[in-house]
Formats: sequence, structure tokens, C-alpha cells
Amino acid sequence: KKSIHTGAINKIQEIKMLKKCFLLSMIVALSVLCVVPGCNKKSKDKLVIATDATWPPMEFVDANKNIVGFDIDMLNAAAKEGGFKVEFINQAWDGIFAGLAAGKYDAVISSVTITDERKKTMDFSMPYINAGQILVVKKELKAMDKLAQFEGKKVGAQIGTTGAIEIKKFSKITAKEYDEIGLAMEDLAKGRIDAIVCDAPIAANFALQNDKYKAVLKIVGETFTSEEYGVAITKGNKEIVDLINSGLKKVKEKGIDKELEKKWLR
Repeated sequence: KKSIHTGAINKIQEIKMLKKCFLLSMIVALSVLCVVPGCNKKSKDKLVIATDATWPPMEFVDANKNIVGFDIDMLNAAAKEGGFKVEFINQAWDGIFAGLAAGKYDAVISSVTITDERKKTMDFSMPYINAGQILVVKKELKAMDKLAQFEGKKVGAQIGTTGAIEIKKFSKITAKEYDEIGLAMEDLAKGRIDAIVCDAPIAANFALQNDKYKAVLKIVGETFTSEEYGVAITKGNKEIVDLINSGLKKVKEKGIDKELEKKWLR
């Protein structure tokens, strides 16, 4: 009886060992499969996009509490053309890139300038707009849409900005610098200066969106410095870079980007 009992125990132990080996084999097999590219990729039919909706006309919250603006329309158009969906969430600028790195969302579109420094910690889509310096003048001004044409005149800019630097390249233009760009807009509206040089989105905010100035000011010419905006994406996530770029390329090919510029920035 003792020998039979021992044999039964050994048989049970053998079965348990076989079960353990089978389970270990399954775990190893799954681990091997998951190192194959694509195993850990989530479906990206819908991207969660963060934006700091505080900078009209690029991104802001409208009277109906909706996130709207040029950037929002641009990525919605890219999503439509690229065959994917997007969901926007409002995220404060302070910490927006930390949230991207932590995987809280898939990308950031928030007037983010593409810089070499930022490229060290995140990837970017192709540029979708040049938001460089542009001229703002009074509506009645005709046939003057280049900075060089304002020699002998007064041109304003915010102190320490790229706009101020550009004005100073022309020795015959009188540069008037301001602590705030809003003060320059006020002087331009009252005829105290002849033009303003500032970022294209800032120009659009005052000349197109601001009830106080949109009836008397206008934007002229093209941007004459380069400050390209791109969609920021987690470093190394080529899948999402390619997905967003596929949509942006079609947006540009169809001229949709120019239509959006006319809607928001002109």
C-alpha cells in the first residue's frame, strides 16, 4: 500500500509539473510575440490631442465652450483627409509636454514652434503653417505690403521681439518699441505710427478678431520670417507621425490650408 500511495503522489506531482511547464511555455511564447513590432501598438483610429486653448485665433474656447481656432480646424481637416478621428482636450501650457511624454494623450497642437531643442525630446509632424512676422496697417492704406516700403515712416513692435529686430534692419525706418503689443495696436489705430510688425497669429487676433480694431486695421503682405508650427508627438512614435502627416499632406495638396488661413488669419 505504501508503494502504491507513493506512486500516486509522484503521478500527481508529475501532472502538476507538466501544467507548470505548459503555463511557462505559454508565457514565454506570448513574451516573444510581444517583442514583434506592432504587438503593443494600440489602435490609433482616434487620436487624443492636447491644446492650450488660450491663444486666439489659433486655439481658444468659444462662447459655447467649444475648443475652436485655426489649429483645431487644421487637425480636423487632416483627420478627415487621413481617415482617422481626433478628440481635443484642453491642457494648460505648463506641463503640456510632460503630459505628452507620460502618454496622457497622443499629440499636442497648440501653436508649437518646431525647434532643434524641442526635437531632442519630442517628434514633430511636417510644418503646417509659417507663423512668422507680418505687417499690420490701417485699412485705408493702399499699395504698401512690404516692410522696406515704410522707409521714412514709424513702425511699431513689442520690445525684444523678432518684429523689433526686423524693423531695425532698415536704418531709414523709425522703430517704435512697446512693452505690450496692444499698446502698439492702439497707436496704429489712432494714426500715431504707420505700421506694426508682429507674429501672424497675434496680428490676426487684433486685426480680425478684436472688435475694437477689426474695423480699422488689416494684415498685408506675406510672412517674411520663418517660424514654423508643427504637431508635437511622443518621441519615437513614428506610427502617429506618419498618420498625421498623411492627412496634412492631403490638406496642403487640396489647398485646404490656404482656405483656413483666409478664415482665421486674413
